[in-house]
Amino acid sequence: LCFSGMRAETARYSVPEEAERGSFVANIAKDLGLTAEELSARQARLVPDGAKQYLQLNQHTGDLMVREQMDREELCGQSEPCLARFEVLLENPLQSFRAEVRLTDINDHAPVFLNKEIVLKIPESAMPETRFLLESAQDPDVGNNSLQHYSISSNEYFHVYTRQRNDGRRYAELVLNRALDREQKAEVAFSITAVDGGTPPCSGTALIRVVVLDINDNIPVFTRSLYKVHVMENSSQDTIVVVVSASDLDSGTNGEIAYSIVQNSEENFETFKIDTETGQIRLKKTLDYEEIKSYEIDVQATDGGGLSAHCKVEVQVEDVNDNVPEVIITSLTSTLSEAAPLNTVVALFSVRDRDSGDNGRTTCELPGEQPFSISLLAADAYALVTSEALDREQVAEYNVTVRARDEGSPALSSSKTLLVRLLDVNDNAPTFTQDIYTMVIRENEPAGTSLGLLRATDADAGENAHVRYAIEAPPAGTPAAASFMSVDVDSGTVRTLRPLDYEKVHAFELAVRASDGGSPPLSTQAVLRVVVQDENDNAPVVLHPAPDSSAAGELVPRWAPSDYLVAKVVAVDADAGQNAWLSYELAKATEPGLFRVGLHSGEVRTARAVTERDAPRQRLV
Repeated sequence: LCFSGMRAETARYSVPEEAERGSFVANIAKDLGLTAEELSARQARLVPDGAKQYLQLNQHTGDLMVREQMDREELCGQSEPCLARFEVLLENPLQSFRAEVRLTDINDHAPVFLNKEIVLKIPESAMPETRFLLESAQDPDVGNNSLQHYSISSNEYFHVYTRQRNDGRRYAELVLNRALDREQKAEVAFSITAVDGGTPPCSGTALIRVVVLDINDNIPVFTRSLYKVHVMENSSQDTIVVVVSASDLDSGTNGEIAYSIVQNSEENFETFKIDTETGQIRLKKTLDYEEIKSYEIDVQATDGGGLSAHCKVEVQVEDVNDNVPEVIITSLTSTLSEAAPLNTVVALFSVRDRDSGDNGRTTCELPGEQPFSISLLAADAYALVTSEALDREQVAEYNVTVRARDEGSPALSSSKTLLVRLLDVNDNAPTFTQDIYTMVIRENEPAGTSLGLLRATDADAGENAHVRYAIEAPPAGTPAAASFMSVDVDSGTVRTLRPLDYEKVHAFELAVRASDGGSPPLSTQAVLRVVVQDENDNAPVVLHPAPDSSAAGELVPRWAPSDYLVAKVVAVDADAGQNAWLSYELAKATEPGLFRVGLHSGEVRTARAVTERDAPRQRLV
């Protein structure tokens, strides 16, 4: 697949949380400018930016639908916007499109007070318009569906005022309308209701009991109304965050101060604790910048007479490089043709680092020397592409390591290894182990006799390396030596097609070819030289005296001395070498001692002088 890139802009959609499975979200085919048939043909699929697949794509219609119900509060908590990110992958050519679906909040949670009864101790000396901070109700919904305002039931002493924090959360302050008189009424009880902005609205209620105290004319005073502190996210449990301090001008128990944290959120309750005597605020657990970046703590100082004052502590969590960059493989081509052109896309991947700033800024590299490179597609999205020509015969597979490194100090890094196997292309012809093969056979061997093996190898693999052997047809007008031999197409075994006769042919040469199974096939040639060895299959033939005459006569003088040349026998043998070497001897003679024959010359001579006693006719065989 050749690299075609990734679309930089992100398609955005929305769907209400808790939408039923199968709910329609959008038609992606329309947004991508494709028909449903094109979407199906290009095998479109979704790759979520997380472990769970909440959405699904109908390849036949291009509709994006809900696969599994999504709870916005479970997925994102109080964070807004709540996004489900994913990529749409298309093949042929390989393309990637980013998209995100925003989960819109529905009013599926009512405000809840952590304590169903809130007890306030207020001195009777409290002046009208004095404000008292109340425990906040909790509503995990966001936007208009979150807590919007507080109200209290009708009473003659108090009204409630709804205020808003920097993070958008609302809290209640109880305002005194008229002076309290413990002697007239020692306790005032009424209900408080927290109402959200949903349609219809949801609400939660708690009971407020105001215990009127005898006069204690000095309230605690904090040294600061606002404490701002910075804490590193890798701070250990029980680390001191800040020490708040308040003083009270009263004496005795009325001047003794106890510190407490007003539980305005579940996060604060689970994260911080305070020493009631010293005002030291410590961590109950380690912080995580990637989860919560800041906290707002309300601290109350209460003297022995029940008077209290409040201050605010703002805790800013400082990021630490504690998250390793993560390499996420979106698509991988595990097998690749060795003939793939430069810039062929092998894999698509992204890098994610949950840290911020330099700690979350990442780079990618390929350690070592390999014929691949990394191409940047979009922010933190990359493609692994070929950068050099590939050769399966040199390297059949690669373990490509992608290393991601952040810019923190010290830097953190992680790696992911991809296995890429190369598919063979028929780019190597077979090679004979010899340019010339010389094979020897005796004449008269029966048809089918094996002379030897031709051997060729091919550096390719599979069918491209399957070698087949054949004898080339001789050019027209040349002796048909190919009719003497055959070669097994698979094993290369050379065999005779018929017996050979040395006396007709001593040796001959053939062209043999080795072809592979590629398409088209590649081939190479070698020379097969066959040498025929002589066998003693021909008897000597006497040329003189002529073998067809019944008897050959020679005249010898009566006075012939010893070693007199009588005649010369001439014979030939069609064989060669020692098989054609001839020797002569007398088989029969009338007078055995009168004549002798030369062993190698065939000359017949007298062995002694002829005498009168010798018969006038002598017969020699």
